[in-house]
Amino acid sequence: MESISEFMQELAKRTPRQLLTPDQQLDKMFRSSAYLKAFQQEHPALTRDDYLRSLSNIYTAVKEQYWCERCPGLGECPNLVKGHSTHLELAHQHIISSMTPCSKQLSHEEEIRRRRLMRSYYVSEETLNASFEGLVIDSGNLATVDAAIQFCEKVGTGERVKGLYLHGPFGVGKSYIMGAIGRELSERNVASLLVYVPDFIREMKDSISDQSYAGKLELLKEVPVLILDDIGAENLTPWVRDEILGVILNQRANNHLPTLFTSNYALNELQEHMSISNGNRIEQTKAARIMERIRHFVDVYEILRENHRS
Repeated sequence: MESISEFMQELAKRTPRQLLTPDQQLDKMFRSSAYLKAFQQEHPALTRDDYLRSLSNIYTAVKEQYWCERCPGLGECPNLVKGHSTHLELAHQHIISSMTPCSKQLSHEEEIRRRRLMRSYYVSEETLNASFEGLVIDSGNLATVDAAIQFCEKVGTGERVKGLYLHGPFGVGKSYIMGAIGRELSERNVASLLVYVPDFIREMKDSISDQSYAGKLELLKEVPVLILDDIGAENLTPWVRDEILGVILNQRANNHLPTLFTSNYALNELQEHMSISNGNRIEQTKAARIMERIRHFVDVYEILRENHRS
């Protein structure tokens, strides 16, 4: 059986004077293409003239099916439209062609859709690619993972749901669990935003001069699920506490939008961190006010495991 690759190579080598006639091209494609033979078997009433009238469509479909069978990967796809292939169809006894995305293209589009639902500020690729399936579950995180799954099941149902506050030492998988939550929510068509707090706060400080920080806060105040990763690790100032974190958490609490946190601090330790002042005075009242916007709107879980990064 003549291969389709040999046929295409032959066409490419021929000069205009040596080009195959339409009949010769059709015969060679019938001999070399299992796809075209299968199409012919599905439509036995089609005549040779029907095929000749649609020779250009047939050639494109045969060539692209050949490449799909030997797929070099989405990035190297040689088809006319990357990630798509031409298929033959019958309409009113005429052979026409249509273009359909391949499985790799569909997976790529799903990943883009997921990433749009699961946005992030300065979050690592490891966290963005996290999943519950990839979690190593043990006695140290079992209750936390169970709570995370229950959270995902409740969000989007109309039921008011508390956020989560995960705390524990470095490297115990707090951020990974939050990434898994974000992925699961995206698959349930619930938008979330993961924010690595230290870098986000740094950006807010850099935005003071042009007042652009106000616009950047809107997304954090309004996104259906906000995940603040590593709160307490930021370089805190009273302005950050009162005009950034306080404003975000106050509006989210008022609108019953769940906020999730990871931290190396327990809640009482975070309150101490939040009591910073410009002078020597410790601002316990302001710290307590912002902690009220956290403490009463989350379920708290401590993760005690070995540092998996060490």
